[in-house]
Parts: sequence; C-alpha cells; structure tokens
Amino acid sequence: MKLAQKIAINYIRAKLNILAVLSKRNAAKAALKIFSTPFRKSKSRTPPVFEKAEGLSFPLDGNLIRGYRWNAGKEKKMLIVHGFESSSKNFDRYIIPLTKNGWEVLAFDAPAHGRSGGKEVNLLMYVKMLHCIYDVYGPFQGYLAHSFGGLAVSQFLETIPHDENAKLILIAPATESTSAIDSFFKILQLGTDIRKEFDQLILDKSGVAPDHYSIRRAIKNIKATILWFHDENDDLTPIEDALKVKADNHSNVEFVITHGLGHRKIYRENIVVKRIVEFLTH
Repeated sequence: MKLAQKIAINYIRAKLNILAVLSKRNAAKAALKIFSTPFRKSKSRTPPVFEKAEGLSFPLDGNLIRGYRWNAGKEKKMLIVHGFESSSKNFDRYIIPLTKNGWEVLAFDAPAHGRSGGKEVNLLMYVKMLHCIYDVYGPFQGYLAHSFGGLAVSQFLETIPHDENAKLILIAPATESTSAIDSFFKILQLGTDIRKEFDQLILDKSGVAPDHYSIRRAIKNIKATILWFHDENDDLTPIEDALKVKADNHSNVEFVITHGLGHRKIYRENIVVKRIVEFLTH
C-alpha cells in the first residue's frame, strides 16, 4: 500500500470513528457513501476500437449514462459489464473477436465510471441501469461481466425471462456482497456497532439484507449457460466464495480456475480471451 493511501485510510478511519461517538447511524451513512464512491479512475488512453464505436447515451436518475455499440443489427447481442473503478474501455480486447464472430457488442460505463456522470454507484443503481439498457437495446443473448459487474448482472438476470441458450461469462465476480463489506470494514478497522447500522441502512434502502446480494443465491434462478473464471490469487474477490458455488455443482456452470493472474490481469490474459470466444462460438 502506498503512503498516500495509508494516510487517506487513516484519515477516513479517524473521521468515521469520531462521527460514531456522536451517532452510529450517521457514521454508517458516511461509511456507505465512501463504500459507494469510486476514487480511482483509469487514466489509460482510449483504445482505437472505441474511437470507431457508435456512441450511445441515456439519462438515469439525473446522470447521463454513456455507452458504445459495434456491429449494430446482428441477430446475437453481447453486453459487456465492467467492475468497480473500471470502465468499458478496459475490455477492448474482446470487441474485434466478438464482432468477427457475428455478435453485436454493447458496453456502458456505470454511474461515476468512465464517461458516465455521477459520483457514486451501488448495486441497486447498477442493476437499474442494466434494466434500462435491456429495455432499450435488448434482449441480449450473451453477457460478459467482471468483478462488481458480475454481481450486478447476476441480480439482473434472475429477474428477466431467459433460457439455457443465453450465455453468461463471469470473470472474477464479486460473489458475495458481504465479503466486500467485510473487507471494507477490516481495512478501515470500524467496529461492529457501525457495521450493524451499515447493514440496517442497506435493508432500509433495498428491503433485503446485504447477504441477499449474492451470486451463490441468485445463480439458483439463472438458467443461462455459464462460464466462470476465477484466479487462486485474487485479492479482491475471494476464491473461497467462488469455490462454494463450484461445490454446489450446478449443471449449467463451468469453472476455470487460473493461477497467478489476480483480479485484473485475468480478463486481459490471452488464454482467457481465447476460451471465452470459443465458448461463445460453439
């Protein structure tokens, strides 16, 4: 961890703990805001394939959501769903192989990410965005999702009509929202009293407890044929959560466990890209 990151974490930790002395509820609200705010944005150049894309946009809760489309008009449609503190342009390696194999490809930046507006994003917002995309540009025969995007698309997919002909690729998905929250609270060293109020805030906002937002739970309602990649050394989305789903032995899910690719390198690895294209063309 860099020195600047340590200083920022120490500052946030102190601020939240001081706030908690006055009000555990307000401390939890502040923590939820931080949890929902992407602080890092990609500074990499825009890949050439994105400069050739058709630009798309639509309003969502006061923010403009921006996206891209390639190969419009094809019978098969693929939606790419990026993760937290990421953006659509990080998935440039998939565009040309997919369009060459007859797919129309769409990708949108989530609120507060990439070229889309907003300062915060949470799972409810992301799922709402996916519904809007589906209503306007769908239906889709394929979904490719990484990290937080994997959790979002699983919660979305279980609510729409689909069958085993739909294909879902999950790459290092955030399998359990509770794991992400646990990690957040561990980093900031926040107490159980704040965590209790934090979980209650999610229940109040969504009507369900945080553990409802789980791929392991949602996958029981997903009929799509699923290809799931996860790396043993993933430090952000624990392999242990993925292995529990693997142990459930769903007949429509194939797991590929990689070694040494971590959380972000995995979706840019040649062998992973090749395996995904093969999965989508057979």
